[in-house]
Parts: sequence; structure tokens; C-alpha cells
Amino acid sequence: MSGRTALKLSLILASSWSACAMAQVDAAPQTDEGNEIIVTGTRAVGMQAAESAAPVQVLSADAISRVGQPNLNQVLTQIVPSFTAQTQGTDMSSFSLSARLRGLSPNHTLILVNGKRRHGNGILQVLGAFSGSAAPSIDLIPPDSVARVEVLQEGAAAVYGTDAIAGVINFILKDQDEGGSFKITGGQHYNSEGELFSISGNMGFKLGEDGYFNMSLFHRRQDYTTNGKGQIQVTQADGTLQPNAPAQWSNLAGDALANINGGQPKSRLTLGFYNMGYDFGGVEVYSFGDVARREGWANQGYRHPKRICYDDGTVGSGGVTPSAYDPALCYGDTGVWGMVPLQHVIEDEYSLTVGAKGEVGGGWNYDISASYGYQKNEIWTERSAHREVWQESYADSLNGIGSPNTPDKAYDGGFRLSQTTVTSDIRKEFEVGMASPLTFAFGGEYRRDMYAIVQGDYYSTYKTGVQSFPGYKATDAGRYTRSSKAGYINFIMEPVEGWTVDLAGRYEDYTDFGDTLIGKITTRYDFSDAFAIRGTASTGFRAPTLAEQKYSTINVGPTSAVAQLPAGTPAAQLLGFGPLGPEKSKNFSAGIVVRPAPKLAITVDGYLIKIKDRIAATASRNAVQGGVVQPGADAIFDALAAAGIVLDTGLQTVGVQSFTNGIDTRTWGIDVSASYPVLLDFGTLNLSLTANYNKTKITNNKVGYPLFNAASESNIEDSTPDYKVVAGALFKSGKFSLNVRETFYGKTSMLVRPGFTSRDAMGNIIIPDGGFLIPDAAGGANQLYFNGVVKAAAITDMEASYAFTDFVSFSLGANNLFDKRPEVPNILKGVTPAPGISPYENGSGAWNAYYNHGPYGVAGGYYYARIDFKF
Repeated sequence: MSGRTALKLSLILASSWSACAMAQVDAAPQTDEGNEIIVTGTRAVGMQAAESAAPVQVLSADAISRVGQPNLNQVLTQIVPSFTAQTQGTDMSSFSLSARLRGLSPNHTLILVNGKRRHGNGILQVLGAFSGSAAPSIDLIPPDSVARVEVLQEGAAAVYGTDAIAGVINFILKDQDEGGSFKITGGQHYNSEGELFSISGNMGFKLGEDGYFNMSLFHRRQDYTTNGKGQIQVTQADGTLQPNAPAQWSNLAGDALANINGGQPKSRLTLGFYNMGYDFGGVEVYSFGDVARREGWANQGYRHPKRICYDDGTVGSGGVTPSAYDPALCYGDTGVWGMVPLQHVIEDEYSLTVGAKGEVGGGWNYDISASYGYQKNEIWTERSAHREVWQESYADSLNGIGSPNTPDKAYDGGFRLSQTTVTSDIRKEFEVGMASPLTFAFGGEYRRDMYAIVQGDYYSTYKTGVQSFPGYKATDAGRYTRSSKAGYINFIMEPVEGWTVDLAGRYEDYTDFGDTLIGKITTRYDFSDAFAIRGTASTGFRAPTLAEQKYSTINVGPTSAVAQLPAGTPAAQLLGFGPLGPEKSKNFSAGIVVRPAPKLAITVDGYLIKIKDRIAATASRNAVQGGVVQPGADAIFDALAAAGIVLDTGLQTVGVQSFTNGIDTRTWGIDVSASYPVLLDFGTLNLSLTANYNKTKITNNKVGYPLFNAASESNIEDSTPDYKVVAGALFKSGKFSLNVRETFYGKTSMLVRPGFTSRDAMGNIIIPDGGFLIPDAAGGANQLYFNGVVKAAAITDMEASYAFTDFVSFSLGANNLFDKRPEVPNILKGVTPAPGISPYENGSGAWNAYYNHGPYGVAGGYYYARIDFKF
């Protein structure tokens, strides 16, 4: 941390010190010891986590508070070993990073708040390992509002419906009716980038004699981070201009372009969350919800001056070709020729749940609720220029008509998403002569989903649009809806002492996919207080989201454009991208619960998940690769024309992709957890160890090459670490506490392409050292790839806290204490690229840019200070 920033943090925290006071932090393990009553994964009443027939990890509010970055995605990825968070996105995905359990899609994990389904996300991930994700944004739940998190690490579609193939994460909101807390956090990364400031609070109030109202407010600001230095298309590695760069670019040499490369965006997030209830005497009426605004700005790829100001072809209505490079006519920011366009996103979101629960005559318990969630995303491209408008107006100016001009920003369009869910749950216990009463539960659900793409303005949709992000055209825009109905039945019994059996079945009917019937059986047997076995077998399904079915756009880089074609549209069907259908799954798990000594609990659970007709992104089918028109390009150009897409003719890469039900996968793994509190003469020490080993294999690639090639397979099989081990120790002595967490990640890898290909005199691709070819549709070998490996790593997190009074504590900490970063891609060996072409195996546009597919991010160490108050 720089001295300037450290001084700034000290002043902020010191000024807050005199205003308030906060509570001493209680010692607690990273996860609950198993005594917490859980509500996730079972409809039985009074179930403790340690007694559950299914593996449930419970994270306490104290464990949540000890993760330095105020972001629940970071909380879960640092504590739950089977949870992997996306560390960096591209384009729109930067504003809605996703996460996943057990290496599956984020769409395979159901997100609940107080046991009720959370609405999805309007921003769809379309590139990389998280492609297809439209899962709820966990980041829109403030950490201070959460009393605990229950992570059900088992398929639960038969209990909760679609999306619960990998598991369920249930955020239980605080419900205290008095007191409150307040905290201020400031931090930044080791290189002084990504400066963060957050302020948050939680308060509880009594409502009459038998009610409560709990409210949390949260605000966070975070600055940019960057990845890499300079621009390969402009400078050489030593900062001197590339040999093919015009002399007029001299002010781009050295460090002029050092800090423009996109990492995380700059963002502001403000939100409020409430939770309330009132007991009217046998009937409790409850409600919870939130309202949020997130605004972000993401740097896009650098565009050098000639991107706009001249062209080798004929331009303009007068048919005039500029004959010389004239910097006086080039569009650019003051002092730097060229541009770094800015993507500006504003997201407004709110949700509301109301319900009633209680008991009627004969011991029948009910819970009836209705939820509504809505999200709106608006997108602008700023600090940009329009290539065709500039060139056409320039040509007109040569004919005496006007002067060269271009818009510098455009409205690209946006998204709308809403979800309405109505549920009813009925439960009763019966004495049937077993060791304990039989629990009988049944209920139903109605859900209506809406997804819309909003058209951009004229300049964003005219020809190629403004640089970096063409707007959504009329052919992209649309409003889509669907509804579903479901009913379930559930029996939970204990035939003999120590043996529990849980049977459930669920029927779902979708307006666009028809119906399905799924079920599960879960059982556990306790041989003694010290040893138990448990297991589950279930079937499941997942309906594709409306975003997966309907999303259409162009993913643009400085020298590339890949069109996302909605599956099943006429344009997509020209290339074999048929309509999407639902996924189907089979889940099996078995495990043991061992207590070999007092207070020592160990659980080991193995699992197998088979998914049929899994939805995944196809490979990009390229019409142009490395500036060379590829075999089969005509069909791709026909599909682009059918979709109304116009692309820059000077691009080095032009392609299309879509989503498909084209693969079957098998995922297997093991979850291990252990916790042990140690009482010392001078304090307490809580030790915990959690681990996950996970491996996914594609068992059937039904669409084959080129729609789903080796790179596509790599995204599914290799982009998640095979193992993740989290060892935690929380020490407390008097008013001092020290929390240390060591996370061990296995290696990850993705197949990456170079920025160019070279051919010999016979037209064959020259293969650099470490490269290999994968076949195209005709069975040839024309795509060059490298295996980009992020090696296994150990990441250290540490936080020290001191409670000055019962009401005030101060903490200093670090996530990734030793500033560990992924590898920089290897330099190509065996060929020499032309000046301005990337020499890296992944075609990176910047010098020394780290791989961004590692599990712990590219920004390095994050260091923070926090002051907590309680009243």
C-alpha cells in the first residue's frame, strides 16, 4: 500500500472513530460447528447441520465479516472450497461476475434468500469458462444483512426446482429487533490500483409487541485495476514504437499507454435490504426485499489512430480515398492519439417478497408467499468514435460539404428482466408408530419470467456502430415471456432410532418446454453419536434461461468481432445452431460424519453428477482468422447477413457462436470438512479445514467439430481447479483476535489462440514451439492453439483485530497477502510475428498481461483497514 493511500485510509478511519462505537468481535470458527438449526435441503423442523442427511455448510455472520472485501462472492470463494468465483470478465460481464459450485455452470446453483428463489440476472456471460451464466448477482446482497449462509452441497432440483443441480446457497437475513452495527472499510491492491471504500450498517427495530423490522444500508466505491503494460500494436517491449508505426505516433512511445488496459471496472454500488415480520397470534406475516443501483465504467481495448481516420479503401459519398495520414484529422483524446473507449453501465434492481405462515387446526403448518424481482440495465459507449460516420463526413468535406465529424458516444440499448414467483408449502407431522413422527409436506409453485433486449440509438446501430460495442439492433431487440407450474410431495421419516429417510418428488410444466417429473431419496444412519453414514440419489433438470435462448449481440475487440446468434433463429440454423431444450441430470452422493473426539467433527462426502444435453457455448466459427478468409466462410457470412449484422472489413478475426445442448458431462468429486476448537491458557484457537476435489469430463460431444472443439471442451473440463483446500485458524486472546486462512488451488488451464498464424510456401500453418492444431469441419487441421496453464498456488489471507471497547474494534488485513498473481503467457517460439502483432501465445494486446482465467484473479494482493461500531 502506498504511503499516500495509507495516510488517506488513516484519516478516514480516524475521523470516524470520534463519531461512533462498536462491539468486540466474538471468537468463532470459519464455519458453524454444526449446532445451528438449518432450513435448507430439508422440510423437517429443528434439524441441526450436524444431523443433516445432506451435506450443509453453515457460514456464520462472524465468518462473513472477516473477509476483507465487502462482497459476498469473495466471502464464499474464500471460505467454501467447492465455490469458484469469476475474477474478471470482458465487456458486459465485468459488471456482473458469476460464481459456481463443483465446477458446473453458475446456472446450476440455485440462489435463495430466506428460502425463497432469487431472480436472475439480465446480463448474460457469453465468453470463457462462465459462458451462459445468467445467475442471480450475489453481490447485490449486502454482507451486513446476512445472519448466516447455508450451502447445500447436493443436487436439490426435486426439492426446489430448476437450477439446483449443483446445489443451493441460501442467505438467511438478520431478524433482530434492536441494536445495530456500522462499519467503514478502505483498501486497495499492492500496486495502489483498485482503491475501495465502503460504508455499511444494520439496525433492528421492534414493531409493536410481536414484530421486528431489520434494515441494512450499503455503499461501495471501487476504482479501476489494469492488466499489462502498453500496446503491442503501437510499441515494442522496450517502449519504442513498432517499425510500422507512423512517425506521428511518437507521443505514444514509452509509458504513454501504460495504464489503459482493462482489468476490473470502476464501480459504485448503493443498496438497501430489509427483513420484517409480525406475529398476529398464530399467523406471522413477513416481508423482505431490496432496492439497488450499480453504476460502472469499464475501459475497452485501445484503438490506434488509423482505426478511424483513414482507410485503404474508397470511403464517403464522394468516393474519395484519403491519400495521406494527417494527424490533424485524427479523432483522439487530448494529448494521446487514438482512444480507449469506455463502456458505461447503469443497473437498477429491486425485489419484494410478502408472505404468511402459521398453523391451522390439526397441526397443519403453511407458508404462502409471493415474490417479484426486477432488473434494468442501460448501456452506453463513451469516449469513442464512429468509423463510417467519420470517413463519410471526411469524404464529403473534400467535396466541400461540411467538415469531418463523429459522435463520441452512443446509447447501446439495454436489458430488462423480471420474475414473479408464487409458492405454497404445507406440512404436518403424523404419529405412525415409527421412532419419530412422520413429516408429510406438499406444495406448489407458479413462476413467470420476462426478458427483454432494448434497441440502441441511431449511431450505435448504424453500420458497425461506435468503436468497441455496437448497439443492439432492431433484429436483436425483443420482449420474451414464459411461465411454469410445479407441484411437489415430500415424506421424511425415521423408521427406527437413528435411521432417517427423506423421499421427494416434483412435477414441473413449462409453457415452452413441456413437462418433467423428478425425484430424490436421501438417507442417513447414525451407528452412534460418533459415526454416521449418509447418501442421496436424485434426478434433476434445468430449463434454459430466456437470456440463453434469446440473447444476440456482437462481441468486439480492437481487431476482432464475434457475433452471438440466438439458438434456433433462422440465422443460427444456417450454421446448425438449433433451438435449446432443458438439461437433465442424475445425482448420487455418499458420505460419513465422524466425531472421534469431543468438539471434533469430520465429514467426508463423495458425489457423482451426470448431466445430459448440457447447455454450453459453442466454439467461434471463424470466417476470417488472422486476416485470412477461412474455408466455409461463405456460410458464416450468409448467417451474419441474415442476422442484419454489418462488420468492419479490416478486422483480423470475424466469427459467430451460439449456445447448444450439445454435450453430456460427468462430474465427480469429494468434499471434506473438519473443525476443532482448542482452549488455551491464554485464549482460544478455532481450527477448520475444508477441501474439495472435483473433476468434470465430457462423456459425449454430440455436435462435434467445429461447433464444439477442443477449446470448448477445455472450458468445461480444465478451467476449474481440480482441488481447493482451505485451512483456517482463528485465535483470540482478550481483546485481540487473529484470523489466518490458507487456500491451496490446483492448476487451471484453457486453450488459447495466438494473435496470428504463419504459413509456409505450401500454405501449411507453421506450428511454433508448444502449439498444436485442432481439426476443422472437413477433418483438416487449421486452428492453432496453445495450452495456457495457471499453476497451482497457495494464497494467504490474514486479519488482525483489536476491540478497544465493547463497542469499537479496528481491523487490518490482507487477501492474497503475498501478492500472488497468475503467469504471464509465454512468448511464441519458432516464428516471428510482424510488427504490431502479439508475440504471446494467447494473442494478448498488452505487454506482460497475466492470464485472466486463474481462480484468484490478476490484481494481486488486496490490503484493507476496517473500523466496526456496535450500538
